[in-house]
Parts: sequence; C-alpha cells; structure tokens
Amino acid sequence: MSNERYDIAIAGGSFAGLSLALALTSADASMRVAVVDRTPPDDAVKGESDGRATALSAASRQLFEALGVWAAVEMSVQPILEIDITDSGLKSIVRPRLLHFDSELKPGEPAAFMAENHVLRAALIARARQQPGIDFRAPEMVSGYETGDSGVSVRLGSGDELMAGLLVAADGRRSVLRKQAGIKTTGWGYSQVGIVTTIAHEKPHNGLAIQHFLPSGPFAILPLTGNRSSIVWTERETFGRDVVARGDEAFLAEVKPRFGVRFGAISLAGPRAAFPLDLHIARRFVADRLALIGDAAHGVHPLAGQGLNIGLRDVAALAEVVVDARRVGLEAGAPQTLQRYERWRRFDSAFSGFAMDGLNRLFSNDNAPLRALRSLGLGLVDRTPPLKRFFVHEAAGATGEVPALLRGEIP
Repeated sequence: MSNERYDIAIAGGSFAGLSLALALTSADASMRVAVVDRTPPDDAVKGESDGRATALSAASRQLFEALGVWAAVEMSVQPILEIDITDSGLKSIVRPRLLHFDSELKPGEPAAFMAENHVLRAALIARARQQPGIDFRAPEMVSGYETGDSGVSVRLGSGDELMAGLLVAADGRRSVLRKQAGIKTTGWGYSQVGIVTTIAHEKPHNGLAIQHFLPSGPFAILPLTGNRSSIVWTERETFGRDVVARGDEAFLAEVKPRFGVRFGAISLAGPRAAFPLDLHIARRFVADRLALIGDAAHGVHPLAGQGLNIGLRDVAALAEVVVDARRVGLEAGAPQTLQRYERWRRFDSAFSGFAMDGLNRLFSNDNAPLRALRSLGLGLVDRTPPLKRFFVHEAAGATGEVPALLRGEIP
C-alpha cells in the first residue's frame, strides 16, 4: 500500500479541483498536491464536447490569467458584449426588450465570457501537468478518510492511502466526502431540468446574450465563437426529458419558437443533455481537516450563469487562506485556517444561491400581476444607468472582498 505524504489532497479533478491545485502550487512551489479523479487526464483531454459551455466572469478570467491558463483558451472564448432580457409568453408574436446591458466594465473590457467546457478543462489539465508539485491519481476515487493530530489519512478505492494536511472535497453536488463528514445541506429541488446544447445560426450574434423568461423557466441564448450559441433551457421536468429524448428534427421544432428569429435560420451543432435542477447550500463548509469547494459546497440555479464563478471564488479564497497560514507557521488544515475560509465564503454563497432561487420563482410563472410587476421593475432598472452598472460589476465579480486571484494576483 502506498502511503505518500502531500500538503493537500483534492478529491475531484474538474474545474474547481484543478484550479485549486494550480493556485496552491503557483503560490508556493514547494507545495505537494494530489488530485484524485475518476477520469484519467488523457481521457479528459481527448473528450469531445458534451454540449455544455460555461459563463466566466471578468474576475474568473483574472484568475485563469494568473494561473497561466487563459492564453490556451483565449482564441476559443467568446466575450459577452451585450445582454438583452425579454419576458413574454411562448406564443407571443412580439418580444419587447425590457432590459439591455452593455456587458463591459469599461470600454474594451468585457464583464463576461463564454467558454466551452471541454476546451477549458483540457487547458486546465495541460497546465496542471506542467506543475511539478501536482500529482494526478487517476482513475481513482476517495473511498474514505480519517483525521488525526498529524493530518488526514485518505483511503483510495484501489486500496492505497495518502497522507495530507488537508483534504478538499471538490467531488460535486452529491459529494461523498460531505456526507461522510456529516455535513447536511439546506435546499430543495425545482421540478425543472436544464437542457443544454449548441445551436448554429445564420446571422452573427455580435457578442449578444439573450435571457428570455418563459412561464416554464428562463431560456438563455449565450454566444460562442463563430455563428454559434449555447442554449441553457429551463423546462418542467417531465416535458423537458421528453423533449431531449426526441429525434433531432422534433427537438429542433421545440427550440425554434423559443429561440426566435433574431439570428435567422438555426440548426443543431452539438449533442444535447438534460440535468436536474436544485438548490443546495452546505450548512458548514469545513470539518476537521476537510474543506468543501464548488458544487460540493453549493449548487445554484443556472439562470444567471454564476455556478462556476461562485466555485472559483471558493478556490481563490481557500488558496489565499492556506498560503497565508503557511507563511505564519500554521497548518493548511488547522482550525483557524478553515474557519477563516468558511467565514469568507459561506454567506456569499448562500446569498447568491437564494438570490437565484428568488429570481427563478419570480419569473417561472405566468401570473398576470407578477408579470406586470416584474416588467415594471426591469423597465425601471433599464432607465437607471448607475443601477445597471452596479449589476454588471456585481456579475463580473468586482465587488465585495475580492481574493487576490480574482484580481489577477498570485496570493
């Protein structure tokens, strides 16, 4: 049995786990980090598009630039330059624009970007392989752990064990480590699914994103490179799964009235998938020598595209508190270190999650008085430039106590 010693062991090698490994080893070249994941790095790099793309805030771009990842994806990333918000019924002939944002922090500096998931993950893996302090343990999984005065013993599915000062759970919404630590979550399901795919269209989007609110949930059209857009379509669960299971033509027939005619003729340009939607916030983000990040700590409705951005705030905050602790002689897994991380991240994550929940409930209905009220509210925001600028800066991750990485600085 292997019993190697690491400073940090990370369960989960997707966006949050890989970003944290890079953040830690970039800040301290002497640090040893193990990334345990079910998928071998070579398989993940070869993986084709699964139809998913991710909205990245300007702050997340700063993080990836600091970690040496952005240069590898920049040519494949589409800046979001404008955002239109509409609210009407599915059969409405006219879709009035209720709110328009110029999605720039200042001229020439986009507040958000769209990146295809398989491209971003491949770039993260390639960069992680260049860091001598990162060891991939894959295909592998964490089956359990035990804590002690000298660290945490991490049991792997193969029978091997690792020793580390801190174990980080980046193992997703159904986190096994969160459950083993006895950390409960607050939240609920939505009886909705999120349908994702890529659509090719006749006319250029010019960096325009559209959020169209329908009674069954929001339908987002998000620009990708070329004449392509990613759609994130929130739909009632039973109908949504039925639509995804249909043939291409039948599926596209349901997309067309929701997509509209603004970009001309459309066609499918990628696979499609549906995933259940829920809200969950961990009641604690830490336990003895354990920290939760990303979807293991929180899951929010995708209507504002903030899921990964919130997870990267976890990454930046945890990396900063760990590096700060080591500089003053504290352990990465010391209670003081983990308490600082939890204080920094739990309120912000909960606030974001419940804000998205409230917006989804407000807009996912066809109640006439509510429709009139929200139309009035959006119209008032549209006529208040300072308020619009605040929302753009908030979505860009440029407000509040921003960790160093989200300012483009290695902690």
